[in-house]
This record gives sequence, C-alpha cells and structure tokens, in this order.
Amino acid sequence: MELDITFYRDDLTLVDQEDKMPVYSGSSQYLNIQDKTVILVDDVLFTGRTIRAAMDALTDFGRAAKIELVIFVDRGHRELPIRADYVGKNVPTSRDELVQVRTEKQDGCYEVAILGK
Repeated sequence: MELDITFYRDDLTLVDQEDKMPVYSGSSQYLNIQDKTVILVDDVLFTGRTIRAAMDALTDFGRAAKIELVIFVDRGHRELPIRADYVGKNVPTSRDELVQVRTEKQDGCYEVAILGK
C-alpha cells in the first residue's frame, strides 16, 4: 500500500505558496489496520519527521497493534526520537549532504549515492 502523508507533514509552511502548493494524491487503498502489525518501509531515515507523519497518517486506518520500521539507509541526524527496527545500511553523512536511493523497480538499478553539499 502506498501512503500519502502530504497533510500530516510539519513542514508545509516551508513550501513556496505561489509555486509549490502541496498536492494530495491519496493513499493507494483503504485498509483496516486495527490490531494488526504494520511494517512501514522508507528509503532514507534522516530527521524522523517523515516517519512521524506516516505514523500519524496510519491512524486514519485504525489503531495498529504494532508498527515496525524498515529503512534502507539510516543517515543519522535525528530531530525526533525515531529508531528503525531493521536497517539495510548505516551511512554517516553531514546534515548538508543528500542521500539518493535508486531501486530496480523505479530506476532500473540498485544504488545509494551521497550527493555533495
């Protein structure tokens, strides 16, 4: 299931109101997660704010018994007390660097790149 967290983010005030209004595309489907274990998957864990928004969005689908977090790349620099249950790779970065994850399905290859400051 794809989860749209657009309206759960805490950084919408940072969006340029003239050019970049957030667009809600909706979650891919409705599922009742009441009393179920949910596995939340994301490519890069950085500040923790995206994961917090995703957990807030999940509450619209019920109260999960448990949420487990799977991250491909953990780059540190948390701003919230979020910790992944499963991590593919810890990649130390500076706060200014960007981490780009490419996947076979989306990009035709598997690759993790650290982009300069």
